[in-house]
Order: sequence, then C-alpha cells, then structure tokens
Amino acid sequence: MEHGETNNNVHVTVQNSPQPPPLEEQELQQLTEPLPKSFQEDEQDEELRKLLIPDVRDLPLAPPSAVETNFVSYFAPDFIKEGHDQYVYRHANGLCVIGLAATHIAFKDSGGVTAVDFNVGKSDRSSFKVTGKRKKNAQFFEPNSALCKVCTKDASYIVRCSVKGSLLEVNDRLMKQPELLNTVAHREGYIAIVMPKAADWLKVKESLLSLEEYKRLRELN
Repeated sequence: MEHGETNNNVHVTVQNSPQPPPLEEQELQQLTEPLPKSFQEDEQDEELRKLLIPDVRDLPLAPPSAVETNFVSYFAPDFIKEGHDQYVYRHANGLCVIGLAATHIAFKDSGGVTAVDFNVGKSDRSSFKVTGKRKKNAQFFEPNSALCKVCTKDASYIVRCSVKGSLLEVNDRLMKQPELLNTVAHREGYIAIVMPKAADWLKVKESLLSLEEYKRLRELN
C-alpha cells in the first residue's frame, strides 16, 4: 500500500449469539411427564383394576364347568324310592336336563351301570322324535313318569322324569355307551331333556334341593 492511501476495507468479526446450554435428561423427562392425577382419580383407577384383574387368591383351584356356568343345579334325593337321587339342571331358557346324581344307588353296585333301556311302560322313549320350533310330537310327562331303566350286574332301577313337562329328547347314546353314566353322568351321561311350563316349574322347584342343600344332606365336600 502506497503512502496516503487509505484502506476502506472494514474487518468485522461476527460472533454467534450465545446458545442456552442443553437441558439435562432429567429436565426433559419432567417436561414430558403427565401432570399428576388427583387422589380421587387414583382411587377410581384402583377400583377398575380390581374389577378387571382379579386377585389370584380369590380364583378357584379349577375353572367352573359348562354346567356350573350355564345351569342352576337342583336335586331330587330319594325320588320315589330310597337311594334314587337325581339331578335337574335348569337353563336360563327354561329347559331342564335330567340325570342320575353322583349318589344314586346304581353307582354303588359293583361295576356300576352296565345297560340302559328306554323301552319302559307301554312305549319306547327313544322312538320319540320332536320337530320344529313348536316341538311337535313332544309328549307331556308327570314327575313320576318313567324315562328309562338303568341296569347293573345285579339289579335294575327306574329313572323318572322328576319334573312335570314336555319330553323333548332322551339321550339314546346311552344305549350303546352305558358306561357314560359311570364316568360323566353329569355331562354326556344325562338321561333326558324336559321343558316344563313356568307355573309347573315353580311348583316342582319347591320340592327340589339346591346344590348346597344336597351336599349337606349327603355329607359331600
């Protein structure tokens, strides 16, 4: 640069504006956390949790069976004759499933039930065929009407309707598989299905025992 010349170039140093220090991880978590709930909301959540998630200490050792879930169990002990204990499982739709209770005298015989015969009285119950929504051809039975005869090695026993109503079905599977009575009499080994009228059911219900009453009577656990 020669003498007398001026330098018009201006050197400006630009400094970046200071940046705030990064937030600590803890501060970030505090910003993203939801606001605390009220004590009342906490109580409501706890009640809802108890409803949705049962305490394992309150659960049964075994899940309830389909019979326990869908039917109310009643019993007719010593029906007509001593030791002739029968069950009546009533569904919400009014249908009643009839069968031999676990304490029926037939199960005390050596070898249990060996045969089932639906040919009793003047007709064969297994020949009844009910059709249609109106249950056409359904026959009306009294509580003491015979449904079938179960046989053991040494004796035979008449199984009766035990409720007043229309016979809709007999379990003719028992004719070929009588052993079902010895193993699953409360399920696949049922005897028949009957539909009583509402008024008739209210009358017969008074003569039946509840499951708890039956257990106390027969001293069952």
